[in-house]
Amino acid sequence: MPDAVSLTGIAWRRRLLLGVVIVGCLAVFFLARWLALAPELPIQWRHASSGDLIADGTASPLLRPFIGAQLDGIRTATGDTLPLSSGSLAHSPRWLADDATRDQLAHARQHLAEALAQGPLTLAFTDGRAVDVTTQPRGYLGLGTTFWLMSSLALLLFIVAWIVPLVQPQPRSALYAIMALAQSGQLMLAAVASVPTLIPLGVHADEALWRIGLDLLTGAAIVQSAAWHPMNGATWPRWLAGANWVAMGVYALLAQADLLAHEWWWAQALLLLNGLLCFVLLTHAYRVEPHPFVLVMRRFSIVTTATLGLLTLAVAWTPMLPTGLQPVAAVGPVVWNVFFASVVLLVPFIARSRSVMREFAMLAGISTLATSVDLLFVAVFSLSQFTSLTLSLFLALGTYAALRQWLLNQMMGARVVTTERVFQHLYRIAREVEARPERAADCLVNLLSHVFEPLDTSRLDGRLRHSRITHNGAVLLVPIPKLTATPTPSVEGIAVLRFAERGKRLFSLEDARLADRVVEQLMRALAHDRAVERGRSEERTRIAQDLHDDIGARLLTLMYKAPNKEMEDYVRHTLQDLKTLTRGLASRQQPLSLASAEWKTDIAHRLEAAGCELAWHFEQDADMMLSVVQWSSLTRILRELVSNGIAHAKAHHIDVRGQLLQGAFTLVISDDGIGRDPARWSHGLGLGGIRKRVKLLGGTVVWREREERGIVCTVTIPHLGATA
Repeated sequence: MPDAVSLTGIAWRRRLLLGVVIVGCLAVFFLARWLALAPELPIQWRHASSGDLIADGTASPLLRPFIGAQLDGIRTATGDTLPLSSGSLAHSPRWLADDATRDQLAHARQHLAEALAQGPLTLAFTDGRAVDVTTQPRGYLGLGTTFWLMSSLALLLFIVAWIVPLVQPQPRSALYAIMALAQSGQLMLAAVASVPTLIPLGVHADEALWRIGLDLLTGAAIVQSAAWHPMNGATWPRWLAGANWVAMGVYALLAQADLLAHEWWWAQALLLLNGLLCFVLLTHAYRVEPHPFVLVMRRFSIVTTATLGLLTLAVAWTPMLPTGLQPVAAVGPVVWNVFFASVVLLVPFIARSRSVMREFAMLAGISTLATSVDLLFVAVFSLSQFTSLTLSLFLALGTYAALRQWLLNQMMGARVVTTERVFQHLYRIAREVEARPERAADCLVNLLSHVFEPLDTSRLDGRLRHSRITHNGAVLLVPIPKLTATPTPSVEGIAVLRFAERGKRLFSLEDARLADRVVEQLMRALAHDRAVERGRSEERTRIAQDLHDDIGARLLTLMYKAPNKEMEDYVRHTLQDLKTLTRGLASRQQPLSLASAEWKTDIAHRLEAAGCELAWHFEQDADMMLSVVQWSSLTRILRELVSNGIAHAKAHHIDVRGQLLQGAFTLVISDDGIGRDPARWSHGLGLGGIRKRVKLLGGTVVWREREERGIVCTVTIPHLGATA
């Protein structure tokens, strides 16, 4: 019965979402149809450097003689002439800082719309010529590319605004829906304003107030959502968010009643204040609980607030620009609308890593910054229109190319995981799994911790086929397969990683795919090592058998035929070394205690024959099992170091100290020979072989002078149990 209820809930959500998509598509279609059927003069215009309009092209034979003529105004049926310029009809009144200019633009558009309703229009040119024109529908192609792009983005944002609360019905989702719907409406108004036209398309006198209201509604919803994050019981964030709503309401009432001077400046100040409040609230929330989503949202608030502040300065400088450059300044607000809407659209998909939308938001944001800076340069240095556009283009593309990856890393919390880093830990973990199969699951979790650096790791019982992210990217679930050749109950389950990079970023789909590849490569490495080890074991056994049967028999015969006692003892010691070697080759593993006893016996015999004293001290907190590679490497390291002390240093006393403490192995060999200044030694086969074998075990080797005389060699292997 619960499954049936769940399916029923999913079904009605799908039907509602389908209805939302249909309504959104119909709304865009009817808006486009209304604009396509709206009357338009069959002539194109360009802006002169003086700010006047010049006829640039037409398909009407009646108007072709007027191409290149400067427009003086539009004469109505009542005989009134409406003066027009590029500055008065170039952009939306939303981004006009001066109240008088904004009112003048609204009145000009209203008078032009009334003149169109009264009857035919007459175009009057400055050279004294005039021509009567009849308006005609512009058609769908006349809406322009910008309209279709912005309306498509608005439709997408409108759909996402409904998807989020349907998928996760909670108060935060409702706030996101308010933001997305407000910005969707903002984009539609901007799309209508982008249609190239000389006649206003049914624009209301309060358009600027509507658009400002949508931005303020979005800002208040953002502050409210930031106040709902964990605040450790503090109530001041909610009071702050409530006061912000009250301030928005007071502004709306005063602006609607036309009782507020400098409306645009008050609106921009409130929007910038919303960005600052969001930053403060998110900073406090991150200190209470270092959730990476809070950190990402704080980065977004910094970027968007800084961009809005720079755009505000650029718009404020616009009246100081030459009249012909003022229409170019309208590009900045349009790009800002696209940038901010794309950021709102990106928020639910941050953990899904929508690359196209991420790049789109980055390009739009950098273009907004570049355009704003360019407008400031134009206002200060009075550059020409061509220079302004060229500088804006190169600045946007250059900034995008130079700072793209850095900004993505800062905003999204992304990072580059180097192949060397991954395989370094992969190799070490594979060795540790081989050495301690019972800790295979813990080793895998340790490997994932090195790769992703989560704030918290744990393990759960269960099964997964592939890694996946949950909790909006805060948690990464990774399946733990059987990593050992024999079934072990403790090596199956799910690894749970929370908050990547110590709580600084969210997990993404790329992280889930990387986790699957890491697990797959670890399994391949283990399978490869097992196959190689089987081959090595078989080959070692064959070599050990050949040495025992062939060389051992010859040495035994030579010992019996020795001409004197000294030669017989020498051959007997050699035969003992051969037995030790063949026993080590034939056995897969042997205890460290047994290996140390054999090392002591072997070294004592060699030093006794050379007339050298031995001081042996060895301690260990656990008797670990040495693999063949470990045993062979340590044996050859000891023999080579002792041989150097006898043959080159001419030592009379050699001290050997070994220690195994919590998996860390240290070997110190000192002598009283004639060797000095190890930094100037020539590293031939002997010393080079020692370095290679120590590095193979994951350790380091250092030679230094002994205070009295001689050399001290220190071999340190931090994780002897993890090497193979």
